[in-house]
Amino acid sequence: MEDVFDYTVAPILGRRAVLGMVVLQSDETLEHDLRRILPQEDVALYISRVPSAETVSSDSLAAMEGHLSDAAALMPPPLDFDVLGYGCTSATSVIGAGRVAELLRKGCPATHVTDPLSALVAACRHMGITRLAFLSPYVPEVSSRLRAAVAAQGVKSPVFGTFNEAREHAVALIDGPSVTRAATALLHRGGAEAVFLSCTNLRTLDVIDAIEAETGAVALSSNQVMAWHMCHLAGIAPALRVGRLMAEPLFDRSAE
Repeated sequence: MEDVFDYTVAPILGRRAVLGMVVLQSDETLEHDLRRILPQEDVALYISRVPSAETVSSDSLAAMEGHLSDAAALMPPPLDFDVLGYGCTSATSVIGAGRVAELLRKGCPATHVTDPLSALVAACRHMGITRLAFLSPYVPEVSSRLRAAVAAQGVKSPVFGTFNEAREHAVALIDGPSVTRAATALLHRGGAEAVFLSCTNLRTLDVIDAIEAETGAVALSSNQVMAWHMCHLAGIAPALRVGRLMAEPLFDRSAE
């Protein structure tokens, strides 16, 4: 004989906001960073993974287009997502932000959709930035398309530097001092109002404040702007404020 018990139903975990992120299979950094920045109380974050190559090229980035809807469809189906994100800066420039949003919504309906490229443009507009020093871990062939996509939105990158690395696991291990030295050197060349540390797999959260303090310029990164934009779209405040971008109040969505 077995006992069958009655139960009562609790509210969903994300009473304030339900957030989702499609993270690259090869990414070791973004999920960790999001959980540091996003608030925990009554805010739920769900992660799905999309197949991705260990070595980054325009072809490998484009190949993710065929998997995005399936990856988004693995989100918990009963939930209403306030924001759904795609965690790849360079692939967004290859696939296109509009196409990314379309594919994500096909797999998982969401009120808002974002990606690091769209978040970067929103952050630059919010702060009045039009010229970036652009630091990428990847080979120039990958970065040139991303820089062109950002320039098409009115944000140029006259200063560029790279670690010239194509292996994702190696990118995830680039340490903070290396990022700081490179970003500072780019800013000291002049011609830019801010530096952008591109790639969701790059460890940047712990060096942004130091770069800003040393150079006096704004420092932005893929994971920082992504988390900031998700908070803005969901109408919640970040639990960890990184850099001058997050020191400012969230902007009014009705003005977009």
